[in-house]
Amino acid sequence: MKVSLNRINDNYLFEAKGASGVSVFIDNKTDEPSKGASPMELLLMGVGGCSAIDVVMILNKQRQEITSYKMEVEGLRKEVRDAKPFEAIHVTLYLEGKIDEAKAIRAADLSFKKYCSVSITLEASVKITYSIILNGKQL
Repeated sequence: MKVSLNRINDNYLFEAKGASGVSVFIDNKTDEPSKGASPMELLLMGVGGCSAIDVVMILNKQRQEITSYKMEVEGLRKEVRDAKPFEAIHVTLYLEGKIDEAKAIRAADLSFKKYCSVSITLEASVKITYSIILNGKQL
């Protein structure tokens, strides 16, 4: 896998592209207004996006009817020398539809522990947890 970044202004705005050809804008949050996501925001988006795709795929295979799916991904940072890496990430999955509770729990568990390459890449250095809200009820 390979991506490319191209600086597109005189400051910190970059356009990134992967094999899909889709542009993602990356910017430094110290310059307002920002014209792109920060690298740390993109990392959280990667965790959420990877898991979301897994969960939808698993639930679809189990013939569960998802009418709405939203996520919140929150990262807790720590200071390490001059950097501020994540020490913990918590993902909240908000699912609605005709979905069996046990299947929702199993799908999330499979995603975070077996299939999500992003989470598995980070697991040695970042504690990743999740919670599920199914039709307004915390599981």
